[in-house]
Amino acid sequence: MNEALQQVIRRNDTWRGNEGRFAGQFLSANGDRHWDEDKLSTGYSTLDTELQQDGWPLGSTIELLSDGCGLGAMGLFLPAMENLSEQGRWQVFIAPPYTPYAPLLAARGIDTQQVLLVHPKNREDLLWATEQALRSSTCSAVFSWLGADNYSYSELRKLQLAAASGDSLAVLFRPHQAACNHAPAGLRLQMREYRKVHILKQRGGNQHIDVDLPPAEDVPQQPQLWELPAWGDNSEQCRPVLGA
Repeated sequence: MNEALQQVIRRNDTWRGNEGRFAGQFLSANGDRHWDEDKLSTGYSTLDTELQQDGWPLGSTIELLSDGCGLGAMGLFLPAMENLSEQGRWQVFIAPPYTPYAPLLAARGIDTQQVLLVHPKNREDLLWATEQALRSSTCSAVFSWLGADNYSYSELRKLQLAAASGDSLAVLFRPHQAACNHAPAGLRLQMREYRKVHILKQRGGNQHIDVDLPPAEDVPQQPQLWELPAWGDNSEQCRPVLGA
């Protein structure tokens, strides 16, 4: 395993799903089985059709811009997380605003033994942990909440290069205001309406279009996680929604 990622995992502020160990050994999240393609279906045919690679690009950062204050935007990635669980590699949550609800992940077929939660102490720690996870070959997905801070193009470019060195699903969560700034991510999305994705930018594909995510494509009788957009200036009004 990448030594830098080992340092992240050893930290006291890193949580390993179900302890992440058995008989003193790391579980299969350290396996060598990698994804064989450079893309991954989103789980929503309407979105796959509009994406240049017919799914999530791997080996490149994806920015998801949302005014959400919870984990509701993760509803967009649950199908991919379920598929990635088959690889037996870590799925890393870095600086999530709230603790992911393990029973929901398990109900969607996501192995919580492969989930790492990392809580950086400061901005530098956050960028460092994100870069190391992206460079590691033992992570199938890296979700990083960058918060409302302003990031320079060079800082984001460093994360993009780290993602390009691997084959992870690399997602950076940022606020809507970041749309005004240039970013090196190959795909930038906005969630401005319930169950609707706006493609702000994608390399070599359609841009500035809205994509509806129909409920018919949800997994039947399984929990869904979506988020109502905030309105006004009261962040208390933004809330995650669980429903069928």
